Amino acid sequence: MSDEIEILIQKLKTLEDEIETTIEAKKAKFYQGIQDGKAVFDEATKKAQRKVKIGIDKYIFKSKFATIITAPIIYGMIIPFVILDIALGVYQLCCFTAWQIPRVKRSKYIVIDRQYLDYLNIIEKINCVYCGYGNGLMAYGREVAGRTEQYWCPIKHAMKTKTPHDHYKNFVEYGDFESYKAQLEKLRDDLRKLKDN
Repeated sequence: MSDEIEILIQKLKTLEDEIETTIEAKKAKFYQGIQDGKAVFDEATKKAQRKVKIGIDKYIFKSKFATIITAPIIYGMIIPFVILDIALGVYQLCCFTAWQIPRVKRSKYIVIDRQYLDYLNIIEKINCVYCGYGNGLMAYGREVAGRTEQYWCPIKHAMKTKTPHDHYKNFVEYGDFESYKAQLEKLRDDLRKLKDN
């Protein structure tokens, strides 16, 4: 990778850190921190949250018809989600172990915590649990797939991709066969050295 690209990647990491710091400061306005895996709210905030909770009857009555009739389709996706979740675990156990790549920690991607918010009714809480699982699972799968791609085919595409995974920026340029042959083992070794997974 060229020095210019390395410098730009470092600038990007610095900006990402600044964004994360700003987000953390904003969070502090709403809750006091995390204790035993749950956000901690003061009593006044909890009381204010409960005041704005919409009852189940109003929630259902105000829902659009299209929302209600598509709910079984949305929740039917739980079956392929669970199959994918199990498959990703088995895949990593077999393949990543064989390739000596650290396994992706599922718990870093699948975060289910919105059900503790007092301003959500039971239906909203179930929806939030489901969305946390589904979107977390997709992010978890993307990381597993990204590591696999770096191991087997770390070549950038000729066409621009919309939102490439985090490993993609280290891939060899499309058509650069000399770098591919020279860099393949280094990119595999980089995977083996991953610490924060």
